[in-house]
Amino acid sequence: MTISDVARVAGVSVATVSKVVNNRYGVAPATAERVLGVVADLGYESSLVARSLRRQSTNVVGVLVAEFEPYSTELLKGISSAVDGTGYELLAYSGGTDGGAITGWERRSLSRLAGTLIDAAIVVTPTMVLSEANGIPVVAIDPHTGPEGTHTVDSDNTTGSREAVEHLLGLGHRRIAHLGGRPDLESARLRELGYRQALEAAGITVDQSLIRVGGYRPNTADTPARELLAPSRGERPTAVFAANDQSAIHVVEVAQDLGLRVPEDLSVVGFDNVPESLTTTPALTTVAQPLHEMGAEALRMVLDLLEGSAREQHLRLPTSLVVRGSTGPAPSEKNVRDRGADGAR
Repeated sequence: MTISDVARVAGVSVATVSKVVNNRYGVAPATAERVLGVVADLGYESSLVARSLRRQSTNVVGVLVAEFEPYSTELLKGISSAVDGTGYELLAYSGGTDGGAITGWERRSLSRLAGTLIDAAIVVTPTMVLSEANGIPVVAIDPHTGPEGTHTVDSDNTTGSREAVEHLLGLGHRRIAHLGGRPDLESARLRELGYRQALEAAGITVDQSLIRVGGYRPNTADTPARELLAPSRGERPTAVFAANDQSAIHVVEVAQDLGLRVPEDLSVVGFDNVPESLTTTPALTTVAQPLHEMGAEALRMVLDLLEGSAREQHLRLPTSLVVRGSTGPAPSEKNVRDRGADGAR
């Protein structure tokens, strides 16, 4: 539908329709009501570009993600819930390639959208330090480089990881492996730090052979998970703390493929608490990031910046441990040896 279609059906001029949809004076109430009725019937909407040229704004907040996967989808749900009643709309945009592994995808995306399609942006896990782009406010959620540059919302990765490992220690586990994230991400570094802190506080020397890079994705986590749980391994771990749920879920699948029972032979803990963590058998014990709240807070922060209100530069939200069926008491050393021998056969 075009503005000319609306004018034709309503029996008025294009100029009159323009005044009505842009809330300008000079149109009789009855005429305006008739035009708005036609607009609703025809589903007419002026283009965002044209709107930005007329008003110098679009009332649209862009949400930029590298890809639509469980983590970013949960954040989007929180952002969407918070935008209701604000007068703003959302534009979700996936600008990454290869899962966002290419540095700079967010800067290219901002260059395309800023100033014409969106008034502000929320960028999920940007790969680089960002500041205002083309004059619009930007809020980053869990940036790769940590809270620097622009306004940031994240969660307490270190404390959450420490509590996950403390949970395993409390169940009697001593050989606890860590399937980490990507080395270039601050969140991955902080989660490994929490893992190390919990072991050291318990008087357990960190065994480097029990630490692998999983890359936050099932396909990149497969080989390191199999290395950790290989039957040929002298002493396999009795528990694995994975740096995110997608990797943890794959650890459960690999363990079952190798004939290991979860949690009788191997306990597994993830991080994020995405909905998929409930679909594993058994359901996954995980560290819950308040993903919906993180998204909602990012939306509130960026709207405050649009209005010129002062906001804190960095907002860090607490995590919580969610205990489910994938963790249990550590098996005895004899059981570990016996199950290893069974797997080797």
